[in-house]
Amino acid sequence: MPHPAPSHPTTRVLAMLELLQANPRMGGAELARRLGVDERTVRRYAARLDDLGVPVVAERGRYGGYRLMPGYKLPPLMLTDDEATAVVLGLLAGRRLGLPGQATESALAKVQRVLPSVLRDRVQALRDTLGFTLAARDSAAPDTGAVLTLAAAARQRRRVRMRYRSWQGAETERDLDPYGLVFHSGRWYVTGHDHRSGEIRTFRVDRVAAAEPGTARFEPPDDVDPVQHVTLSLARVPYAHEVEVLLETDLAEARRRIPATTATLAEAAGGVVMTTRAERLDGMARMLAGLGFPFVIRRPDELRDHVRELAQALQEQAGR
Repeated sequence: MPHPAPSHPTTRVLAMLELLQANPRMGGAELARRLGVDERTVRRYAARLDDLGVPVVAERGRYGGYRLMPGYKLPPLMLTDDEATAVVLGLLAGRRLGLPGQATESALAKVQRVLPSVLRDRVQALRDTLGFTLAARDSAAPDTGAVLTLAAAARQRRRVRMRYRSWQGAETERDLDPYGLVFHSGRWYVTGHDHRSGEIRTFRVDRVAAAEPGTARFEPPDDVDPVQHVTLSLARVPYAHEVEVLLETDLAEARRRIPATTATLAEAAGGVVMTTRAERLDGMARMLAGLGFPFVIRRPDELRDHVRELAQALQEQAGR
């Protein structure tokens, strides 16, 4: 299918360059059809590219055509105004979500530096006036090399020798069969079979001090789901209090209100049992009140006192 004919000769010349980048060789008739011009104009465009320092080789004869000179290093990136704007917006949103800050900032600076002045001013206006309802994340930026090594190993199903630093600062050497990477709430995680413990474990990638692919291969379990494993692992992080509450609602409604990272939900007679952990029971009382479901506290008994104190405080506020 022919491309829509660009409206300006310079645009057509750049379109021809893009076609030659994407195809090792193209006939003159095909180029003319794709660009919406005649073959004589294609020859003129080839000469124009050569004048600009882009060596286009014209092959004569019945099966002749055009190709870029082998070994020529093309410009690394050419973006339209819409594409450049989309890249900047994506980087701004990614920074807000908690993607590694230094790489994001340097990429933003590079993209803006090469923008035409008019578009650069418009994009800067967008940056200056754009607001977010999502709170900024305090991200923990992992080493880019560790991220790429783990991702490649997961795709190739190759075991990795990993040096890992715990939250207390202790380093351990371990062999990991990485099943996948997960980005959640401003942090990068890798989940897989940890040969040191013999279990499927989740590790924070920003605590990976070094990662080297080995020669051993592995086959992940058929039912492996890295995202689900990470969210369940985070929900089971130990806190001061274990909490179990019966919510008088259905499972679908409970899942809409309660993230999988904060609690385990299971259907039961009379509703849904929510099992979770909490550092502060007064915060758990406020969370339960905010859900809007009738509930029955199963454990701990101390949670009942905090719910009563919250109810009394709300009653006093209502009477003011």
